[in-house]
Amino acid sequence: MAKITELPLNEDGIATVLGVLKQQFGDRFQTGQSIREQHGHTTTWLTNQSPDGVVFARSKDEVTAIVNICATHKVPVIPYGTGTSLEGHVNAPAGGISVDVSQMNQILEVFSDDLSCIVQPGVTREQLNTYLRDQGLFFPIDPGANASLGGMTATNASGTNAVRYGTMKDNVLAVEAVMANGETIRTAQRAKKSSAGYDLTRLMVGSEGTLGLITQITLRLQGIPEAISSARCTFPTVDAACQTVMQVIQYGIPVARIELLDAVQVKACNAYSKMDMPEEPLLLLEFHGSDASVLEQAEMFGAIAEEHGGAGYTSTTSTEERNKLWQARHDAYWATLQLRPGAVGISTDVCVPISRLADCVSAAQAKLKDEGFISPIVGHVGDGNFHCLLLIDDKNPDEMERAGQFVSWLNELAISMDGTCTGEHGIGQGKMPYLSKELGQATVDVMGAIKMALDPDGIMNPGKVVAV
Repeated sequence: MAKITELPLNEDGIATVLGVLKQQFGDRFQTGQSIREQHGHTTTWLTNQSPDGVVFARSKDEVTAIVNICATHKVPVIPYGTGTSLEGHVNAPAGGISVDVSQMNQILEVFSDDLSCIVQPGVTREQLNTYLRDQGLFFPIDPGANASLGGMTATNASGTNAVRYGTMKDNVLAVEAVMANGETIRTAQRAKKSSAGYDLTRLMVGSEGTLGLITQITLRLQGIPEAISSARCTFPTVDAACQTVMQVIQYGIPVARIELLDAVQVKACNAYSKMDMPEEPLLLLEFHGSDASVLEQAEMFGAIAEEHGGAGYTSTTSTEERNKLWQARHDAYWATLQLRPGAVGISTDVCVPISRLADCVSAAQAKLKDEGFISPIVGHVGDGNFHCLLLIDDKNPDEMERAGQFVSWLNELAISMDGTCTGEHGIGQGKMPYLSKELGQATVDVMGAIKMALDPDGIMNPGKVVAV
């Protein structure tokens, strides 16, 4: 496994906090090895760094009590939602307490007329959309995994719908959070816009638990479209597919989803999800709107795709067929693992300006081929964002070393194209070395200053994003 930094342990403080939390929370405080390892686990190659204890919080008041106890003894606090993060966000490099908010899973209020709602952080995106369905509303951010909305807010998640509906930062109206000093703040009201003071909502969105522990989120909702159509189209090369995407975006066609799967990924999805898609580079699309507008969007896309060699263009409005298509896309991670049983999947993502997408994807494909890696490429390419999932024998030091070198190369390539080392996974532990290369050390120092001002004892998810 990849080596990551261990931080100094406050052993006396941790021992005291373990005793206090056990007394206060009883069976909802656990110190067994398996549950601690589960709460240090991430679906990544980073080394598991388990917390010293796990407490299952049920309310804001309980979170406040936990943070106050930990702050008194200078013990780290690590928020935990569903554990689907990919860059070591829930690891505990300095030990401490994992605060599992999965039982804080109430949808507190829905304001149908205002297209907004208030939820607790343990609510998952699927849970929220099931609840909203009979009201004709939905929450559009879809990172694939059934992640918690608290975790999605903390990492500024996005996913397949981002090309039309934006990312979490575009859909979070306000956040309530318990800060390192035990005080609770609310960053905004429910109004759709505000010029009242610093934008603390945007500060908390994407802060990855390093500034405070989110206890409530106010979200922007959307009306379920009158018509939804999904489509797929095969291309002779990844470059041709990327050129199509670039032209679709430049023409302003309001696609809701436009996903790229390279030939290796299509092969994996066919085998895992029992599909029969041509094993060539593929674009999966979804169009939202009225019956007339959906038809118009599909026709415009079809004309552009034909110019770039697109073939086998098919579309459907059947809910069952649409769900099957997108479930195959969401299962891409598990499908890929079947290509090399026993291998570890190293997932990394970058994002570049749409004009550089074809160059970046083509360069990544060539590099993977040269290195001899099995690694499908998939992407939310309407945003210039794509993922590589390298299948590696983690018992082979040479493979591990070369995989790390590839991840570093890809991050630096994206940055050199005026892109970012992470479009949606976040910095966590795994991307920390690239943040200063992307933004400059002076900018990272400003982030560190904010961290120290709000968390002077460094107890909020230490060892993530910035080193202070």
